[in-house]
Amino acid sequence: MRLITFTLTLIVFVLNTSCIQEEQSQPAPPDIPVFQTTAQEVPVSMEFVGQVYGFKDIAIRARVEGFLEGIHFDEGSRLEKGALLYTLESQPFEANVAEKMSMVAEAKTALAKAVSDLNRIRPLAEQDAVSQRDLDSSVALHEAAIASVEAAEANLRAAKIQLSYTKIFSPITGIIGKTRAKVGDFVGRSPNPVILNMVSRIDNVLVEFFITENQYLSYARKLPSKKTPKDTKKEPTLELILADESLYEHKGRFEFIDREVDPTTGAILLQASFPNPDELLRPGQFAKVRDWDIVKQGIIIPQRSVMELQGLYNVYLVNDSNKVLKQNVKVGPKIKDFWLIMEGLKSEDKVVYEGLQKVKEGMTVNPILQEITPTDEEGT
Repeated sequence: MRLITFTLTLIVFVLNTSCIQEEQSQPAPPDIPVFQTTAQEVPVSMEFVGQVYGFKDIAIRARVEGFLEGIHFDEGSRLEKGALLYTLESQPFEANVAEKMSMVAEAKTALAKAVSDLNRIRPLAEQDAVSQRDLDSSVALHEAAIASVEAAEANLRAAKIQLSYTKIFSPITGIIGKTRAKVGDFVGRSPNPVILNMVSRIDNVLVEFFITENQYLSYARKLPSKKTPKDTKKEPTLELILADESLYEHKGRFEFIDREVDPTTGAILLQASFPNPDELLRPGQFAKVRDWDIVKQGIIIPQRSVMELQGLYNVYLVNDSNKVLKQNVKVGPKIKDFWLIMEGLKSEDKVVYEGLQKVKEGMTVNPILQEITPTDEEGT
């Protein structure tokens, strides 16, 4: 009996010893830095590459054919509306005007004769001294003479209009560019007359850029209603980033969305306007349009916490039992070195921040909370 008791005691001692040794041989869970998410209002910016246009960009063309005789402006200078820009040779058009004036004189002479004949024949017809046929013929000649005078005068007006086209004036107040024709060039030949120059009004400028169909729905709601008076438009909120990455000092506003989405690209044109009192912006410049929006209850996490594989994004989470889980997420725009998570995470989730290569799904870890902000992340 004593032998049996001793044997059982020995067995229990050996088992306890082996369990203690096994527990002592297992390593402690590794310390893993984690970032705890918080739902908050997140300001999100979106940038689009756009091109600058003048508030009005008017092409200057010759409306009649001829040799260019004079240029009456300094290239790149400011012009007032109505300023003389170009003159074309006018002699052929002056000769045409003189010819049409002589035709008017002839038509008026014929009219005077027709009036005289009618005034002579009408009393005789009343006395039956001439036939009704003679009276009708005289009346017809008189009406024909009136029509001839009207036609001749119309031709004269047309000739004078053609003559006026030999002087080209600025249609608006603005900046004129480099002339594309020199004195002595033959211009105005149809069907593709040479564009002599461009005049642009740039006290305000327009910036055109494209957005996707999905973005269109959001931006369409930001435009003022067509029934809304212009003076009740929303305050300017758009920012403009110039080619040297500097921020333009004046903000702009949406003006309109184009009629249709381009079926080949899936994009639609938007136009915004920006004040340009210093005339820093010029047509043809490229700039980025930045717009801001607020995402309510947004979740942001450091970019280094996100893993990407073939266009799919996922993160490692640490649950309440300190177990590592793999979670698929849908990412939105980047905010400095953070990423806005659209789907897959909720507030107070613990996301593995560093050591992604050291963890795997199902392992137990010791989460160490890290306090990280986009400012801190940007400076690292």
